[in-house]
Amino acid sequence: MSLAALAAALPVAAQASGGGEKTEKKKGGGLSYLQLPTLTATIMRPDGRRGVLTVETGIDIPNTDQRAKADLLVPRFRAGFVQALQIYASGLSPSTAPNAEFIARELQRETDRVLGGPGGKLLLGTILVN
Repeated sequence: MSLAALAAALPVAAQASGGGEKTEKKKGGGLSYLQLPTLTATIMRPDGRRGVLTVETGIDIPNTDQRAKADLLVPRFRAGFVQALQIYASGLSPSTAPNAEFIARELQRETDRVLGGPGGKLLLGTILVN
């Protein structure tokens, strides 16, 4: 099959498979859940080399107006979360495990600051030290 014939067949195949229609998929966590990109911060490992602290986060915002506002503020959430996490990680002793409660408290404080008040509940996923 020539390239021209293949290029002409692709749009037809996509339309036949339903590729032309937009269907809204339910995302993990429900419609009020805002999943944020994975956060990372640099830490010192016990052997003296640098390591990475990785934290998965999301925010549950039941209020639809506040949820729409939060969608636009994702870059601010990420910037504030990374800054808070990096400050925490820089003071973390190499042989100490991360304190999930402290991280959650700091990131919840940042969530409230960015939203302009309460209304969003921070949810932590995996906390990984590599």
